[in-house]
Amino acid sequence: MAKAAVLGYGTVGSGVVEVLDTNSAEVEASAGEKVEVKYILDLRDFPGDKHESQIVHDIEVILNDPEIDVICETMGGLEPAFTFEKRALEKGISVCTSNKELVAAHGPELVRIAKEHNCSYLFEASVGGGIPILRTLNTSLKHEKIDSITGILNGTTNYILTKMDREKIGFATVLKEAQNKGYAERKPEADIEGYDACRKTAILASLMSGQYVKYEDIETEGITKITQEDFAYARSLGMSIKLLGMIKKNNSGFFTMVSPFLIPSENPLAFVNDVFNAIVVHGNMLGSTMYYGKGAGKQATASAVVADLIDLVIHKGSHMDVNLTDSPADLSDNGSYVHRFFVRVDENSEDQAKELFGSSIEVIESKDVFGEFAFVTDLISEKDFKAKYAQLVKAKGFLREL
Repeated sequence: MAKAAVLGYGTVGSGVVEVLDTNSAEVEASAGEKVEVKYILDLRDFPGDKHESQIVHDIEVILNDPEIDVICETMGGLEPAFTFEKRALEKGISVCTSNKELVAAHGPELVRIAKEHNCSYLFEASVGGGIPILRTLNTSLKHEKIDSITGILNGTTNYILTKMDREKIGFATVLKEAQNKGYAERKPEADIEGYDACRKTAILASLMSGQYVKYEDIETEGITKITQEDFAYARSLGMSIKLLGMIKKNNSGFFTMVSPFLIPSENPLAFVNDVFNAIVVHGNMLGSTMYYGKGAGKQATASAVVADLIDLVIHKGSHMDVNLTDSPADLSDNGSYVHRFFVRVDENSEDQAKELFGSSIEVIESKDVFGEFAFVTDLISEKDFKAKYAQLVKAKGFLREL
């Protein structure tokens, strides 16, 4: 029998215990032996909970128990999670986690420590919730030369954008509704400013490159500037607006970005709505494949943690290799990346816009917007676009086109 400890008995941690209870027979069949949760670490007591007797408040109880084979860290945040994980790995105890913030900041170091102590560090649930994207990259697509990964990586922002588009209501109103429904945190900055998607993009970029991509180095823009006027023009173009995390391999390294994009209707990402996530991976032989599912939520995320737990039980006493190292990745200058931009300006700035961007720009009209001039540029580099956009008088916003 394998014995596990769960660190944190909040949404994800309680979900992990629930999955192990509900699907105990399936877990045993997959792992090759029964899996028992011996300890649950939390600061709180849970009187009346069916697992009340397993609650402990001191990490030393877990780390000093030689029976513990695997630890599932679902606490979130950097500390004390990092210290707990590091100490467990140094003792040869394998760890799996849903903690994207920690993986993005310290993943390569923890993978290295695991290798040095003949145990494993897995983090499937840190990206895409229940979508098995990291396992796919690390196993099924290991032979491919992956040249791009593009994805909708945050369910909260996708829900907000979907609602704004369908019901034609403003950002602030939808955000408040999302908070009331529990889809958005009371302090939503990590989601709406793109930071959550940025960390997930960094993890994907690190696995894609086999090196370390710091999330602080990824250009990141959230959705707070998206307006109903943007959606009106998007409908005229037959496009959707989605917050994307993007990684593209080029001759000088990797282009990385998190930003709202206009997505053409022929792209399947355009139809990924509500709290769902989707990730498109392009390989040199396979071409494009898309992975779709719930990107967050108690059971979806817990299911991914348990999948890692099963792998760790199967490979007890050995190291499972993960394509992630301490070596810094080469990130290319985003200024050279070329695409089209959708731009909105005051109607009195039409002549200046044409002078700056050329007369061949595609003029966009919407019956629902007045007093504006909107257009799509020809292909132009990020650097050149930003230089010209900065000169526009009364500019009202822009979006990149996928």
